[in-house]
Amino acid sequence: MGGHFQEFEDEYLETMYEFYERDPLALVRTGDLSEALSVSPASATEMIQRLASKGLLEYTPYKGARLSKTGMRHGKKMKRRHRLAEVLLDILPFDGNAHATACRLEHAIDDDLEVALSLLLGRPDLDPSGREIPKPTAEILARIEANHREIRPLSCMAVGDTGAFEAMMMSPSKRDHLRALGVVIGATISRDADGFLLDDGSRIELSNELSSQLLFRPFGLEN
Repeated sequence: MGGHFQEFEDEYLETMYEFYERDPLALVRTGDLSEALSVSPASATEMIQRLASKGLLEYTPYKGARLSKTGMRHGKKMKRRHRLAEVLLDILPFDGNAHATACRLEHAIDDDLEVALSLLLGRPDLDPSGREIPKPTAEILARIEANHREIRPLSCMAVGDTGAFEAMMMSPSKRDHLRALGVVIGATISRDADGFLLDDGSRIELSNELSSQLLFRPFGLEN
């Protein structure tokens, strides 16, 4: 039960962060928070008081609440993980409800997985809807910067870069089509001003969608 209750607290803090994104100075009224979370005003009031007692919210009865410094850090972290999950689902062959699934996934993302996802997804700044992904904490950013085994989407490959394919995050039919063109795990890929080249010198044309679903590891990174 403790795990489920922690998830409820996470949802409240994440939603409070959404209100902060819209207006950093505003107090969030209980009614607005209950409506956003589809809970009763009484339930929202009870949780607000609980979070305030933990130092995660600053609450003024009959006026509203705002995130404390500690609550801000936690709410921002949860929103970052939610939006990273949405980016991941967007490049997978996933046909379900991305928002609802990301809501579940965010609670399973710890610091280690956040670092891995940040590197895997090419350190995105925006989610699929164009919303800004909150910046990582200083500790997470240091780990991302120090990681020398970075994997990136091919869409992030710069002109002059060379690397090897590491993963193909797409449907089997798309994978079969690309294999016929010579795009296989371990193959070398490079990019010049005219596009992508395989190690045999042949050129391949890739849509933005496909290049975002192909992951490569750059050559020349320090060990």
